[in-house]
Amino acid sequence: MNKFLNDIRSSKNPISISRKIINTMAVLFIGIALGTFSKFLDFRQAELSSVLMAIDGALDVHNFLGRFAIWVLIALCISIYSNSAIRASINVFVFFVGMVASYYLYSNYIAGFFPRSYAMIWFGFTAVSPLLAFVCWYAKGKSKLAFILSALILAVLFNMCFVYGCWYFNAKSVLEVIVFIIGLIVLRRDTLRSSALMGTISIVLAAVSYTHLTLPTIL
Repeated sequence: MNKFLNDIRSSKNPISISRKIINTMAVLFIGIALGTFSKFLDFRQAELSSVLMAIDGALDVHNFLGRFAIWVLIALCISIYSNSAIRASINVFVFFVGMVASYYLYSNYIAGFFPRSYAMIWFGFTAVSPLLAFVCWYAKGKSKLAFILSALILAVLFNMCFVYGCWYFNAKSVLEVIVFIIGLIVLRRDTLRSSALMGTISIVLAAVSYTHLTLPTIL
């Protein structure tokens, strides 16, 4: 199994234990900061300064932070740029623990309400995030399997960023468009042709998965 995984991608630059601890603590604090800021922006929207209110009004930032795409992108970046697949699992899990905990602690103790059903979704996502991060780390490898993983990840991200059907296509917001573009850049291949092929395949996979999910509802 180790040989199989190493053939996809291997860790080439080991780091010290102290550096691992520092990196993971930094990721934790980033998660806490972003979770707190996200809830603050949502709860105190009417009390923002004129500059922040103008930015939020133009870009709908508080709703953007309430959707999955940006958090999936951040987790993807943390995973890919971690030193190993195991480190990716640890770092992404710690990030979501910090983000989700700070968000719902703020919601419960400062905002005064706790949306249980929505919180359960995020708790479940946090629980499975180490496995997803482990898999995502290998997407930046050189093999065909890594290429397929990259296309699958982009397909998921595409469906999070855009809404479409037979006769319409829209981005959820300009920020989601930026998220998808960054995802393409992060997962880019060695050549422009390969990157373009990966992006094309991801869109096809997204459309196929969307069709299979919506068709039973239509019927």
